[in-house]
Amino acid sequence: MTSKIIYNGDLRTTATHLQSGTVIETDAPKDNHGKGERFSPTDLVATALGSCMISIMGIAARTHQIAIEGTECTIEKIMVANPRKIGEIVVHMYMKGQESFSDKQKAILEHAALTCPVYLSLHSDIKKNVTFHW
Repeated sequence: MTSKIIYNGDLRTTATHLQSGTVIETDAPKDNHGKGERFSPTDLVATALGSCMISIMGIAARTHQIAIEGTECTIEKIMVANPRKIGEIVVHMYMKGQESFSDKQKAILEHAALTCPVYLSLHSDIKKNVTFHW
């Protein structure tokens, strides 16, 4: 098992990662009857994309001796209605770690990000708008 999730009432959950004991609390967003005081489940899906992209880029960077420490990513989740679901995830990847990146290094890192497991697992109906800022 990966995690255990408990419904706390009032549209909130507590998820525990069983291997580490790390806890994440969720709350429904304000536009869906919640208080919006924590990540919503769909926020976590969108955030997982950015986290996965950076992690897989980190593996590629380590393999190819490319410094990307300090790289940052912002995520914007855009919901659609009928049915209510994630329609688009906008990702801005701000590349840091070294003075400049060669075209080959850029290609390696972009390929790693755009083939990460979360990117590939998201339904094709979800638009993934990714911009790399070099």
